[in-house]
Amino acid sequence: MGGQRPRAPASLALGLFVLLSPLAVVAQSAAPVPEPEGYRMDRFRAPVPATLKGATVVSTKEVEALAGTAILVDVLPRPPKPQGLKDGTIWRPRPRSNIPGSVWLPNTGLGVLPISVEAYFRDSLARLTAGDRARKLVFYCLADCWMSWNAAKRALTYGYSQVYWYPEGTDAWSAAGLPLAPSEPEPGAY
Repeated sequence: MGGQRPRAPASLALGLFVLLSPLAVVAQSAAPVPEPEGYRMDRFRAPVPATLKGATVVSTKEVEALAGTAILVDVLPRPPKPQGLKDGTIWRPRPRSNIPGSVWLPNTGLGVLPISVEAYFRDSLARLTAGDRARKLVFYCLADCWMSWNAAKRALTYGYSQVYWYPEGTDAWSAAGLPLAPSEPEPGAY
């Protein structure tokens, strides 16, 4: 037996393979997400690209620095009132807290906007910027949420030139220990 080391049984090798296999899947799914040509149309809570052509991607620290000069736009959807509620049933939508000083323009990050929601989005941006398409606009929602990507891309097509996209949204803001404030949607079609 001298200097020979004992060999690991085949079952141990198989067990290690099975145990480590999920790591290979994670590594594969961490591949960069390409930017689509158009808008994301479904599965809005999924990994997002690292870029948005024409926009500046910003981190939590950069959003902190922009907060005093940019218009922060939260585009998280507002849940609709459930259908079939009995008369007299009180329904309260889930509260939303966002970055202090933000405006909440819900449902404006869908892939296709109903005409009324698109008008609401265009009109709200025009009002918030006082018609100045060079005003800084920061779009966000939650981490891994395509809604903010879609909304920022849409703002670029409207001619806004200082578009910032914060892909980590309120999840990263909160994780950094920064405060969130209760919010209500801007009035209009949502």
